[in-house]
Amino acid sequence: MSAVTSPASPLKVIGNEPIVHKKPPVDPATLEYRNLRSGEFWRKIPAYAEVGEAQFLDHAWQAKHSITRVDKLLAALQGLVTPEFVKDAEEGFKRAPMSVRVSPYMLSLIDWSDPYRDPLRIQFVPVASRLLADHPKLDLDSLHEQADAPVPGLTHRYPDKALFLPLDTCPVYCRFCTRSYAVGVDTEEVEKVQLKVSDERWKRAYEYIASRPELEDIVISGGDVYQLRATQIEEIGNALLDMPNVRRMRFATKGPAVMPQKILTDDAWTDALTRVVERGRKLHKEVVLHTHFNHPNEITEITQRAMSKLMERGLFVRNQSVLQRDVNDSPETMTRLVKRLGHVNVHPYYVYVHDLVRGVEDLRTSVDTALHIEKHVRGSTAGFNTPTFVVDAPGGGGKRDAHSYEYYDRETGISVYTAPSVKPGQHFMYFDPLHQLSTAAQRRWADPAEQEVMMQMALGKARERAR
Repeated sequence: MSAVTSPASPLKVIGNEPIVHKKPPVDPATLEYRNLRSGEFWRKIPAYAEVGEAQFLDHAWQAKHSITRVDKLLAALQGLVTPEFVKDAEEGFKRAPMSVRVSPYMLSLIDWSDPYRDPLRIQFVPVASRLLADHPKLDLDSLHEQADAPVPGLTHRYPDKALFLPLDTCPVYCRFCTRSYAVGVDTEEVEKVQLKVSDERWKRAYEYIASRPELEDIVISGGDVYQLRATQIEEIGNALLDMPNVRRMRFATKGPAVMPQKILTDDAWTDALTRVVERGRKLHKEVVLHTHFNHPNEITEITQRAMSKLMERGLFVRNQSVLQRDVNDSPETMTRLVKRLGHVNVHPYYVYVHDLVRGVEDLRTSVDTALHIEKHVRGSTAGFNTPTFVVDAPGGGGKRDAHSYEYYDRETGISVYTAPSVKPGQHFMYFDPLHQLSTAAQRRWADPAEQEVMMQMALGKARERAR
């Protein structure tokens, strides 16, 4: 018997069993996350007006035409932005801790008719007029990765996991990079720690990992593994797979968000990663790709093609976002990002409360903001597809669930965390951005003596709770 429906009835009858609709019809706007940008959107940039699809999808063309000089970046925007914006950006780059590198793909996704409010521009092109003074407790290597490094470029903080940094370059440089102490070339603000590709340095890292039987999980980052040659992907992957103690590895890259073309057209690189994944599977070891989307506008139909290719090859992809002011710090934007990621088969894994990074105080948000957004995101989709909101505790405490503080004073902006399985007995403090605090609290932070009073009070409260 065919289904019978009546416009006047809330029931739909299938066979003899009625189905009662307890939810109203879905608002089509809630499905907007499925509508991915497509077409030749890049042609609106004068420099790419004559570029066809085949050329734009060529990873080699994207890499060759990535802009690495401020003057060239601003020249590409002539006619799209005002002279005032150009001057603002010139001064912004002078004060930035990161050098410039922007792919044509990313440049094309920015709404240059409203650059000050565009969430992608905010991440990659600093403007001096929006910069804020750094928090007084900021440290260039705020996560103390170098302090926890037994050999250069290898951080061993967690009991069974290590972070391997084989190189220090990326396909695109993010303003907010927590590794600005090393990634990219020197700037007027920062002289970088050198982590260049080096056989000798890599050998020392392999020897250390092999010598520590407790190390089962290795993150290969940088820099960015997108910048490794295909042969280097296999060299690193196979060297780690050959170690009996290593059970899991994660190749970390911003690439799918800023240059998905590489996955589509750099067959050698994608094939090399696939071979490492397949060999790992045969050895019953997990090899996955970790990536970094921050805003739903970064996910296009090109992204979907690239992620579908990885899925067809059996590659599992996880995402780690950074919570940023005016980028993704609203429940609506973060929910749309999470659902769009799921739509293109990328698993939302973490959302980081922004690290204390030099030169990007304007991007930071409070722990309270993270708690508020997480409350709204949770329940909007399946639990396994819902990211955990974390604070990467300054001073090397590692990732802590944002809710798990021992004490949080929203007036002073100080939250205190412990990491009993990482560094037992220690306390780690995170500091909300000053611009989100009351005027009275900002005055206290301007006084070094008061800073110490506030910190000691927060530590005291945290220790009381532990008793």
